[in-house]
Amino acid sequence: MAPRNASPVPHLTSLYHFESTGGFGSRSYPGNCGGLLIRDLLLYFKAARVLDPMSGSGTCGQVCRSLGIPFKSGDIHRGFDATDPASYRYLRGRFDFVWAHPPYWRQKIYADDPRDLSRAPTLDAFLDRYAAFISASAAVLSSGGHFAILMGDYTDRQIGFVPLTFHTKRFAYHAGLVSACTDIIRFSHGNSSSSKVYQSSFIPGLHDVCMIFRKPHKHRPPNTRPHRSPTHGDRTHGR
Repeated sequence: MAPRNASPVPHLTSLYHFESTGGFGSRSYPGNCGGLLIRDLLLYFKAARVLDPMSGSGTCGQVCRSLGIPFKSGDIHRGFDATDPASYRYLRGRFDFVWAHPPYWRQKIYADDPRDLSRAPTLDAFLDRYAAFISASAAVLSSGGHFAILMGDYTDRQIGFVPLTFHTKRFAYHAGLVSACTDIIRFSHGNSSSSKVYQSSFIPGLHDVCMIFRKPHKHRPPNTRPHRSPTHGDRTHGR
């Protein structure tokens, strides 16, 4: 049982377990997360202008349209390289909420475009471009805005266990973001791996993690108010 509080979305907790897509997106699309989590995050953080730089099947856009929230989106299938800061120039303005569901490296190949993150030939190459993506997205986030990234760890048959949630946090912190709240553990539904039989022994991962970061406001450091030299006759002089 979750404690009662003043949240505008009371059922949004650190454990997210909705099998239904809520009419947003499709479980038949590889890697689709459904739109209920996106909807609840937008409502909780009162998003006013949203960016989805890796839109995939367009689930985030469907949610935004249903809520009447202005949004922009891009995808590698449409030539938008989310790892390249130049791709963001046409967006015009900043966003108070960014939603992203990047590839979990090569767990599932997403696009034929060699720039696609899932096509990165090595883990180091993926991490370099993943860091560039987080930095570029953070750059168009307004002060006080929020950046939600849904990411999962997985076991690569060659590399072994790949802790992508760890890397996500270190890249976000390096980009100047801070954690906004608890991580949200999203239970997976409709995984293609659930119906397979493996000869190897491993602990199956049945969830991914939604991490929400915030871009801090630029506060003026204490005691740095513009200095005004007192002039003769200034009545505040000497107080």
